[in-house]
Amino acid sequence: MRISQRARSVAPFYAMEFGKHAAELEAEGRHVVKLSLGEPDFGAPPAVIEAMRDVVGSRPMSYTGALGLPELRLAIARFYGDQHGVEVDPARVVVTAGASAALVLGAAALVDPGDEVLIADPSYPCNRQIAESFGAQVTLVPTSAESRYQLDTAAVRAHWTDRTRGIMVASPSNPTGTSVPADELAAISAFARERDAWRIVDEIYLDLGDHDEHGRPPRSVLSYDQEAVVINSFSKYFGMTGWRLGWCVVPEALVPALERLAQNYMICASTPAQYAALACFTPESLAVCEERRAEFGRRRALVLDGLAQIGLPVPVPPDGAFYVYFDVSGTGLTSWEFCGRALKEAHVALTPGRDFGVATADTHVRLSYAASAEELREGIARLGKFVATLGQTEQRGRSTRTGPFSLR
Repeated sequence: MRISQRARSVAPFYAMEFGKHAAELEAEGRHVVKLSLGEPDFGAPPAVIEAMRDVVGSRPMSYTGALGLPELRLAIARFYGDQHGVEVDPARVVVTAGASAALVLGAAALVDPGDEVLIADPSYPCNRQIAESFGAQVTLVPTSAESRYQLDTAAVRAHWTDRTRGIMVASPSNPTGTSVPADELAAISAFARERDAWRIVDEIYLDLGDHDEHGRPPRSVLSYDQEAVVINSFSKYFGMTGWRLGWCVVPEALVPALERLAQNYMICASTPAQYAALACFTPESLAVCEERRAEFGRRRALVLDGLAQIGLPVPVPPDGAFYVYFDVSGTGLTSWEFCGRALKEAHVALTPGRDFGVATADTHVRLSYAASAEELREGIARLGKFVATLGQTEQRGRSTRTGPFSLR
């Protein structure tokens, strides 16, 4: 069978690959501390679970419109007003089968073959893979600790060419958990808008960002760029991983195109999940989500303190999401070797920097603190013992090992 060039060119998502090997160890009876996936351990708010019970069996599960359940689109629009002080027309909200589907629809609507798209290095791998699947020529823009591992206006200006048609930004970011300062993101958006380029802004971790000194949540890019395409999800702040439900907010002119694409690509998002998700926006559920956000802050402090004691530096402490991106270059191992050996010897699953780009591929590792505090303490303790056992030769120079297993 002839496999398409598109399929052959897609790289593995190594976080999932390491998760697969962790599952194999668990099947052998080992306790693996899984810090590789961004999957909150809380699950959906209780009211959402109860709503799903009520929905199933109580009504026909027919398709909704391709743009989503009207009541849910309205609830999402009101959430932007209540949470972020941004007025959003519900007609601009498109409910999707997870944030990934929103990214697929956005890329399908905006990318033509050969278009150059600027994305930060490091960044979430699926963003660039999706863009490339529609023919984009992705330019990974190197970032540094000084720019919080995020794009800034100077970097965008330096890498802009006559072929550049769009930029993709995630704030807060996966894998670093860092945000683009609001004034910087506004400047990036203005620069791109002046050149008639589109902006896709991934905000799936926005509501897990730190509040300011006045207790205000982070600003959505929609507060200063109403023409941006905003991606969001019920998986992170609302803890609904596995429900496969997300949304995007798009310019009015883009809605008909996304409707046609959604009709053909997926028909609609899960009907019962959409009905149940209405319970996310009750005061009860929002209070639950805010307490969980505070708990993530406590877990972050636990991880940052633990990594500091081990001697694994975090160049930029995160201010959102639930990831820490730490530097392993001082161990003498590449990030791939570090993650492979940590899984094999310490039974801790992490994600190597190779997933997220080029610049930090060998030097950095992502840890997800979406796991429970108990698991995080155990994982940090195991990593401490693992790092302590690394030989003096490995401490002084790079190991020549290729890792404990091969991932294709």
